[in-house]
Amino acid sequence: MSDDRSVDADASTFTAIGVPDSLPDGVTVRDEWIPMPDGVRLHTRIWSPASPDGPVPVLLEYLPYRLDDWTAPRDSERHPWYAQHGYASVRVDIRGSGSSDGFFDDEYSEQELRDGEAVIAWLAEQEWSTGAVGMFGISWGGFNALQLAARAPAALKAIVTVCSTDDRYDNDVHYVGGAVLGIDMAAWGATMFAFNSRPPRPEVVGSGWVDRWRERLESNRPMTPVWLAHQERDDYWRHGSAAEDYGTIGAAVLAVGGWADPYRDAVLRLVSNVQSPVKGIVGPWSHQYPDRGLAPGPSIGFLQETLRWWDRWLRGIDTGVEEDPALRAWINEGEAPATYYASRRGRWVGAEAWPSAATHRRALPLATLRGGEDGPVVVRSPQHTGADAGRFFPFGNATDLPPDQRAEDGRSVCFDLPVGRAFDLLGNALVTLRVTSDQPRATLTVRLCDVAPDGSSTLVTRGVLNAAKRDGMDRADPLVPGEPASLPVQLVATGHRFAAGHRLRIAVSSSYWPWVWPHGTEATVTIDPTASEVCLPVWTRETDDDVRFDEPERSTPLAIERLAPTEQLPQRTVTHDVETGEWTLDVDPGYGGGRVYPDGLVFSEDARETYRIRSDDPNSAVASSRWAIGLEKPEWSARLETSSEVTADAEAFHVVNTVRAWARDGGADVPEVLVTEQTFVDDVPRTSA
Repeated sequence: MSDDRSVDADASTFTAIGVPDSLPDGVTVRDEWIPMPDGVRLHTRIWSPASPDGPVPVLLEYLPYRLDDWTAPRDSERHPWYAQHGYASVRVDIRGSGSSDGFFDDEYSEQELRDGEAVIAWLAEQEWSTGAVGMFGISWGGFNALQLAARAPAALKAIVTVCSTDDRYDNDVHYVGGAVLGIDMAAWGATMFAFNSRPPRPEVVGSGWVDRWRERLESNRPMTPVWLAHQERDDYWRHGSAAEDYGTIGAAVLAVGGWADPYRDAVLRLVSNVQSPVKGIVGPWSHQYPDRGLAPGPSIGFLQETLRWWDRWLRGIDTGVEEDPALRAWINEGEAPATYYASRRGRWVGAEAWPSAATHRRALPLATLRGGEDGPVVVRSPQHTGADAGRFFPFGNATDLPPDQRAEDGRSVCFDLPVGRAFDLLGNALVTLRVTSDQPRATLTVRLCDVAPDGSSTLVTRGVLNAAKRDGMDRADPLVPGEPASLPVQLVATGHRFAAGHRLRIAVSSSYWPWVWPHGTEATVTIDPTASEVCLPVWTRETDDDVRFDEPERSTPLAIERLAPTEQLPQRTVTHDVETGEWTLDVDPGYGGGRVYPDGLVFSEDARETYRIRSDDPNSAVASSRWAIGLEKPEWSARLETSSEVTADAEAFHVVNTVRAWARDGGADVPEVLVTEQTFVDDVPRTSA
């Protein structure tokens, strides 16, 4: 093959690939290897001021998503911008990902965090560094920024964590309210199985890239069975969960989230509990950086806001961040239900502390929401309830958000509160249900909806509780059939304004597929409304603080050409086979698709997620994913196909994963060879899920 690297792969510094031809004025970029204590090298890209007056502070983004290609468009928007403003901005692929050496073992593993500490120490020791390091990232990069802050390395002075969590068990992609998160326990496990199967770049690692790839593939294992094997909050989940001890966090923390993102509760918890300097921002956004112009907006000048944070805590400049409200939050105006909002109507408010004295807890017995009806209420929802739940991780795509909830409301038991005078919610609602069940296992989902005068129902927020976790997520206490129990269902935080003439609806269902994996035996649950209540976080401040943000700034992004998918399919379809009673949800996850990079790399990415269930059979649930990924240049090519499927019966989960990979190590006349073909079959006993 033709190796177009500028220097040998063993050199410490070499030319970066997949970066814009023209960088902002005064910015340089280079790639380096950062050595780990065991000799493994991590592939690193460093954007720096071209002519600094002396050493500069360092910003680090550390994740496994491939700096040479997959995140290159996003990286090009922010790392050069920080370098333009006087920082060395560094992007590192974790061990076993991208072109870094070694093998990936698990998300947020002890090895990943030890490596992260070594990276921070290396950055602090460089002659071009002042020794002050900040970390930032979204999702994975936001997670490990928070986790490393909890390990308090001396050089780490501040972090900006976006769309992340402090609780790996109950606020990530594995479990929700102690129930298996069917939609992403399966789909994200499948996604990472495919992502971790991608090869290192030949331009970076050299002529032995196929052998390196084969070794990586042979060490790669699907993570879904590992996650399913820990159905309670045990030491596996406590590891990396900053919520275990907020007092260990030494860095200043700026936590950022969005009302359309599932991790938003972490922002409120961090502002409430972190003892080092901490601020929070929650906007209307999805699982995206809030400066990128992706739905729902409005966007903010996020990079400028973070620069104020870095300048204060890494340079010691008084930028006024300490005078900002503890929490700046957007309150959505009520709008007609839609799967996509280019921009939400609403306003910013500021809370000087969280919890805020401006939030009044309003408790209402559910019996008062029933229009005078008395007596118990029976909940036994069809298994396909949840088909209109929307995407767990909205990314700003056209079909991500929940549609009109009228069909879901019809499959649930509803309690309505007429709104005589407009009011705002800000924070977490709590619904406490007094129930009896005919089965020892049951899970209830509670949705809070805004019902307009025309009957349309907009989902505002929701919460889930596996009844076995009612006394704690670290234990499993089955219900005693026929014996009353109280189930405290905390809904995910929201900021929402209810207009006069609308109705606030509490909708309760006993199934919520595919968000919640059903138990093996269907339960009939009876609610006593007279002993059940909803507690609402009503925001009472009449005059809000003047919360403002600049318009977004970014560096010019990498110029990529988007490729049409090989097969043009709808983003999201729901179908019903009337004869069999089977419901099928078919989804394009929409992570970015195919693209052509300026260096000539053709990257193809086709994926499909499918969820099936029969309305009368909880054991008919099937979650499957297919991925096809290709990377091609004239001198080489690599492609892979994966499939993943999860099913379950009353006793166990059954997981099957397959991977096949091919490589061409040379020009177009060189034949493609099979690199690996593997199948993994795992059966995991059900304990409480």
